This record gives sequence, C-alpha cells and structure tokens, in this order.
Amino acid sequence: MKTLLHRLAPFAFALARMLAQAAGIVVIVFLLARLVPGDAVDVKGLDGDLTAAQQVALRHELGLDRSIEEQFVAWSWRALNGDFGDSIRFGRPVSGMLATALPTTLLFTALSFSFALALALSVAVGGVTMGSRGLRGLADLLNLWSIALPTFCVGVVGILVFSVWLGWLPVLGSMVLPVIIIGIDSAGVIVKPLHEELREAATSAHIRTARAKGLAPWRIALRHLLPTAAPVMLALSGLVLTSLVAGTLTMEVLFGLPGVGSLLLNAIHGRDYPVIQATILVIAVALVAINAVTDLLHRLIDPRMTS
Repeated sequence: MKTLLHRLAPFAFALARMLAQAAGIVVIVFLLARLVPGDAVDVKGLDGDLTAAQQVALRHELGLDRSIEEQFVAWSWRALNGDFGDSIRFGRPVSGMLATALPTTLLFTALSFSFALALALSVAVGGVTMGSRGLRGLADLLNLWSIALPTFCVGVVGILVFSVWLGWLPVLGSMVLPVIIIGIDSAGVIVKPLHEELREAATSAHIRTARAKGLAPWRIALRHLLPTAAPVMLALSGLVLTSLVAGTLTMEVLFGLPGVGSLLLNAIHGRDYPVIQATILVIAVALVAINAVTDLLHRLIDPRMTS
C-alpha cells in the first residue's frame, strides 16, 4: 500500500498542477473576452433591433453592467454546479449546445488519432522489421511534414485541389480530407521517435534470439518490439492527443464541421460570453484529462517514472 501511494504521489502533484493551469486558462479567457470592446448586446444593437434604452435594460438583465469580479464569481458558482447558463445570442442552454457539438469533435478526433496511430505504427514497425529504406525514408518525410507544413495551410490547398478543381469532395461538411490531413501531421510526430526506439530495441539480445528461432517478423514485432517501445509510444500518443484538441478545432472551422471549434468561433464573433467560457472550460478539462491519464498509464507501465 505504501509503495502504491509512493508511486502515485508525484502523479497527484502533477494532476494538481494541471488543474491549476486549466483554472488559470479559464480565468485569463474570461478576462480577455471582457477586455475586447463591445459585448453581445452591442452586437445585437448593430442589427438595429434594439433601442438605446432596450440595450441598457438587456445589459442589466444579463448582468453585463456589473464589475468583472462580480461576473466571474457569479459564473464560477453556476459552473461549479453544472449550470453554464444560456446563450446570449440564441437564448438556448449552453450545455445543450455543447452536447450537440461535442459528438462531431469527438468523432473527428478519434478518427484522426486512429489513422495517425495506424500510419505511424505501420511505417515504423515495417521500417525496422523489413529493413526497408523506402519506409525509413517515409518516416523521415512524415516527420518533416509535421514540422514544416501548417495543417491550416494544407487544408486550404486540399480544398482547392480536391473540392474546387477535382470536385471529388464537398467543400464543407466532409471529414475525409481533414481526418487525413490531421492524421498525417500527427503520424509525423509519432513515427520518427518510435522508429528510433524500435530500431534500438531490435538490437537487443532477446530480439536476436527470436530471429534465430525463425519467428516471423510480424510476431517479433507484436510480441517483443512493441511492448518494449510501449512507454515511448504512450508518451507520444498523449502529446498527439493534446495537439489534436487544438488541431481539430481549426479544421472544423475550415471545413465547416459543426463541432466545438465552430461553436467557439461563432461565440467569439457574437461576444457570446457564456458559450465562450463553457467551451474553453471543456477544452481545458479535456487537456487535463488527457495529460493525467497519459501520465498515470506511463507511471504504471514504466517503473523508471517513479524512481
């Protein structure tokens, strides 16, 4: 029991630090949103539907005429009780809007991560077990892609080529192209370090013994190479998942997917504070959860993390 507590103590400290960082992000976004000139009432007023007196009354009704400190305390108390309020622009519960947008983002993220992991594993394992120069070169190319090419720019080029010129995909609403773009970019983050780790593991004595016994390359990879590289692969996967949170949001906006990214952008344009704050809170909690789970699993499978 004491040993388990000793191993989990650093994790508890790291989790507390990540929660503090998430809280800091939420506070900063809350303040920045209100420092931008204009609010949701001003946006509505630009449409000409509200008189000056009606704008003052609406601002008082929404609590926007109170100090920033009072607004933050009121919002924090409601959020801690699971109440994110209603959208200022649409009058709908923010929790319902998030529930509608989240499935698209989760599906997009899951498909992108699965494609990235499958591509990276295929190239890295194949390059080591088959000794293929082509696959080693592909690993270098994928890594260079992830470093040199911004996904947003690649997405714009992809729309021009595959949607506008060739007409193979719709301009908006399709996940095929953004999943491939994000997947390739994420695979480039994983494949190079994973290939190096597998190549080093392939020189160990038990791998040479397995080859001497005549085991098939795929059996050597599954039973000996991949378990050895599991800590590195887990750490890289956590890094990729964290970056996917931001990457999928920009791709949703670019390709017109009705996910959290599009919801956040529309809320920013309309100064819809409740939606902005709730969305940022969900994103921050997601980042903390990903990092916490990755860190915990890493500590459980790699004893060196607790030494």
